[in-house]
Amino acid sequence: MKSGHGAGLLRIYTNERAIVGDRALFELVVERAHAAGLAGATVLRGRLGYGRSTQIHTHRLFDLADELPLVIEIIDEEPALRAFTDSISDLDKIGVITLEKVEVLHASERSVAGARHGGSNE
Repeated sequence: MKSGHGAGLLRIYTNERAIVGDRALFELVVERAHAAGLAGATVLRGRLGYGRSTQIHTHRLFDLADELPLVIEIIDEEPALRAFTDSISDLDKIGVITLEKVEVLHASERSVAGARHGGSNE
């Protein structure tokens, strides 16, 4: 992915307790994004939120069953993100998925080359 136009930001809304089999959903999504060679993924943990259930999810000091909201952000070119969305359609615990156009102002060639060739982008 190069700086300029044509980039997209995919956001996947879920919660930290969403499980697929014996794995956390957010881990599966990020692993699949990495395997697909997408430019980058980040999982953001929310402090408060609600969704389709209208139940407000927040951290309670002595509650062991927190179900805080998570947003998985993935950036790459729009066609790659659309194809990736199709590839995760089997994950039934995903909430809402959005895609928006973004302008990449800076992308190090090292991190992009690493992502495209399965290497680390650190």
